[in-house]
Amino acid sequence: MPTDRRRRMPVQSRRVFRLAFTMALALAWSYGSGMPLPFLAPMFVLILTAKPSAPMGAKGLLALILLVLLTLGIGLVLAPMLDQYRLSGLLLIAVGLYVSNHLSINLGKGAVGMLLTVGLTMIPAAGSFSTALALAVIQALVFGIAMAVISSWLVYPFFPEDPPSGPPPPAAPRPDVTVNRWISLRAALVVLPPFLLALTNPSMYMALIMKSVTLGQQASLVTARSAGRELLGSTFAAGCFAILLWVLLDLAPTLWFYAGWMLLFFIYFAAKLYTVFASRFPPSFWQNVITTMLILLGSAVEDSANGQDVYAAFAVRLGLFIAVTFYAWLAIAFLEYLRERRRRRVMPEGEFERC
Repeated sequence: MPTDRRRRMPVQSRRVFRLAFTMALALAWSYGSGMPLPFLAPMFVLILTAKPSAPMGAKGLLALILLVLLTLGIGLVLAPMLDQYRLSGLLLIAVGLYVSNHLSINLGKGAVGMLLTVGLTMIPAAGSFSTALALAVIQALVFGIAMAVISSWLVYPFFPEDPPSGPPPPAAPRPDVTVNRWISLRAALVVLPPFLLALTNPSMYMALIMKSVTLGQQASLVTARSAGRELLGSTFAAGCFAILLWVLLDLAPTLWFYAGWMLLFFIYFAAKLYTVFASRFPPSFWQNVITTMLILLGSAVEDSANGQDVYAAFAVRLGLFIAVTFYAWLAIAFLEYLRERRRRRVMPEGEFERC
């Protein structure tokens, strides 16, 4: 794109269109190629490219895929342990969930922590059902990441970032390590019970695992006071948007119309995400709306292809999502209550009031 045309479009608008077109391209590519769990590709676009920067290079993609294979391999090794030594396997997964959230929160490795969480939950759950299902999930994750990054390579030249000018911004102050350790534990406890439920029927509750993983990531960003509005509100909003898009898709149920409608929705969500459109909710709210809507629609498309009752399955799945979200809200509130109670006991009254 010529420099004068680039300057006529504000950088915030470029970010909106870049994210929306990249997600729509990855979605059309993944569904058109018949990839298992095709909704993962646009989800990885959101995870890997939402941050305003140039896309990773070929070496970065290769390193990321190797890292993903390593983390997913850990989950594949844990699958037989869950069958033979259930308690030891669950303890290892619980510790791994804490470590993955520690990477996301304390070390700023959000994508790595997210992928490690997926590897510790989806792969052992699928492997406990069948090795073929676990390998299919690994294939979907690896190809979804590759499609997401390659789609960003294709779209980025049309909506690039401005060249850097001036000194880099100062580094953010180091967070309170004690508080972040508590938040990491809280996020791990949000993910663990839905994972235990998924072990009873992984093929049925695979979407629930993805929802719990996104809730665990979002739980690290919200306070107990705002958790109900953000977690439950974003889940309800995602359900409403998914219903609206499914109704629009009935007008012409083809891949191109599906990708086109999703592009329009992605533009709206990206405008909220990058604050081009005013919103009362933070970016984490809209990220959860996007991911939850993709999971709901992806599962509905799969139900339709398999000849199942889409509306009944959608109602059950949305009900499960609301239930696990309500649990996450209660867990956050209860754990924060215990933490405040403990602080009141160990700190003098005057000092606690100053805190």
